[in-house]
Amino acid sequence: MAPNPIPPILFDRALLRVRQNRAQRSGPATFLLDRVAEDMEERLHAVLREFADVADIWTSGQILQKPARDRFKSVTHIGLQDSDQETLPFQPESLDLVVSALAFQFVNDLPGVLTQIRRALRPDGLLLAAMIGGDTLTELRQSFAAAEAELEGGVSPRVAPFADLRDIGALLQRAGLALPVTDVDRIVVRYDSAFALMQDLRRMGATNILVERRRTPTRRATMLRMAQIYGERFADADGRIRATFDVIWLSGWAPHESQQKPLRPGSAKAGLAEAMRGKAK
Repeated sequence: MAPNPIPPILFDRALLRVRQNRAQRSGPATFLLDRVAEDMEERLHAVLREFADVADIWTSGQILQKPARDRFKSVTHIGLQDSDQETLPFQPESLDLVVSALAFQFVNDLPGVLTQIRRALRPDGLLLAAMIGGDTLTELRQSFAAAEAELEGGVSPRVAPFADLRDIGALLQRAGLALPVTDVDRIVVRYDSAFALMQDLRRMGATNILVERRRTPTRRATMLRMAQIYGERFADADGRIRATFDVIWLSGWAPHESQQKPLRPGSAKAGLAEAMRGKAK
């Protein structure tokens, strides 16, 4: 059997820790995390299952609010500083629930992390997470690319590549999680300018941490042209610009005999044609 390929190192996670710590000290922008925390609580409330031992992985701040935490016997928060690279410190079948908010988009080996979570979950344990993906910051990406191509004759990597819904669903199945579900919550935020958006990204600790990022300061002319292009292409009638954030929700269960299972091929008692005739009556 061929060995598993080593995943490429896209993100500088040491720099991510520095950026997130700086954001916490300077007053973080938490509107996305607050929205995810509220949605997380609603989703957990809808699950008719008791969870005793819970882990929160790499969330910046508290994702599990007090009403939710009161349901659990223990809650362990794993910060960026608490794990060796992307190795999680859990014993097999030691957890009933794993949650994470707005962190998995900065993981170099997401398939490996999901596999570790699957091993750490007890049978019928749940993973529920939210991550940035899809078309997030597509406006900023396009504006920077156009400005650099125009003024510098080339494009440097500035906005991280984001996974889409189908990618995440496939990764859940690959990790061995049962009943995988993914959905997306699109949030459009309006700003006075591209520079106001970039200030919020700094306050989220979410600025460029790509290993292949440009190491020299961006030219002032390029920044100004980027902001101008952004305004021309993505402004509303009142002059304010739009910024897209796609929050991908993902969930999956550690397999258990009590869970629903798909029918075996050919085991259905009625065929499709018969079902369609019934609907036509």
